[in-house]
Amino acid sequence: MQIDKLRGEQLDQLFDAMLTLKDREEYYRFFDDIATMSEIQSFAQRLQVAKMLREGHTYHAIVQESSASTTTISRVKRCLNYGNDGYQMVLDRMDDQEKEQNDK
Repeated sequence: MQIDKLRGEQLDQLFDAMLTLKDREEYYRFFDDIATMSEIQSFAQRLQVAKMLREGHTYHAIVQESSASTTTISRVKRCLNYGNDGYQMVLDRMDDQEKEQNDK
């Protein structure tokens, strides 16, 4: 994993801090303080790209809808195909949550 190069006390502290957040509003507050708007937009965009790739959208459609560059799309696709399944795990859980809400 690439992140292993950063693994250590500081990163553990960041992840532990995130685990204390209780709801979406707390995430908004925390990310507003810890990251730039550009960084937050990049994270959100990458997740949208991953979702669209998984749904089978073309690069052209993804560029049109997300404004992501083809370089970003390629990087996300590489993570989906050869990464550590982080996107897959999160997207699967989001799908499960959506199904649960629709079943109610």
